[in-house]
Amino acid sequence: MTTTPTTPTTRHPAEWTIRDLLEWTERHFQQKGVESAKLEAQLLLAHALGCRRTDLYVRWQEVVAEDRRACFRDLIRRRLEGCPVHYLLGRREFFLLDLEVTPAVLIPRPETELLVTEALRLAKPLVQPRIVDVGTGSGCIALAIAHSHPTALVTATDISPEAIAVARRNAERLGLQSRIRFVTGDLLDPLVGEAFDLIVSNPPYIAAEEWDQLPLSVRGFEPRRALDGGADGYAIYDRLIPQAMDRLAEGGYLLLEIGYRQEEGIRQRMFRAGFHVGPTIRDDQRHPRVLIGRKG
Repeated sequence: MTTTPTTPTTRHPAEWTIRDLLEWTERHFQQKGVESAKLEAQLLLAHALGCRRTDLYVRWQEVVAEDRRACFRDLIRRRLEGCPVHYLLGRREFFLLDLEVTPAVLIPRPETELLVTEALRLAKPLVQPRIVDVGTGSGCIALAIAHSHPTALVTATDISPEAIAVARRNAERLGLQSRIRFVTGDLLDPLVGEAFDLIVSNPPYIAAEEWDQLPLSVRGFEPRRALDGGADGYAIYDRLIPQAMDRLAEGGYLLLEIGYRQEEGIRQRMFRAGFHVGPTIRDDQRHPRVLIGRKG
């Protein structure tokens, strides 16, 4: 005799505890190929219950009400349709800051923290460094720099008004709204006549031929404008690097996050623009991640 597998919808509501839901969801996610099955099950259930992930263990045997289970089921369904877990949660931690993320902005990656670390290293000796984050998205880079360097004069630009709105809300929630100037516009175009000590950017760098190879959770949900680097992946760099040379003060730095195949191509572009280019900064996987050029 064939029996129907027990799921959160077929068992009697009174039987489903937090432990039951986590164990069932972890197995289900594993079967569906979700990489971090246990962590994502915990994050989504905590979100559905409106509690911290660590609270789940304290409430292990608590029976979950039907309305919360319905919310959890919807989150599971949307996750299995490919929606990134951080869009479902509406937030992402970056450089120890809790940030709002929406489909209007790229989800901040841990690797980008290297870009912030290098920017802060170069800015540390400066009393009031003038810093611009180009293509700010959620504001993660600008906010992390402003939070860690209290006297920095930070500007954040983005071509997307929706992204700027998310970044502003993050600044307000973190109490940094008076520390960052947000400007809507294309790259450095809105900042004609200004000079900066550091220009920092994580620009779009996915080449056209790589697009279909991206996970569905990326190409199907994150904003293409924040990822698409044109035919060869260098379209934004080809515009930004010469602009940066014009907008940097003498001795200023351009810091760029790069794709792992782009080290030599971007190094040559920076060199041709007149930058002195330092050693490549590599991430934990030993992939090229950040290039730094100095003017003068």
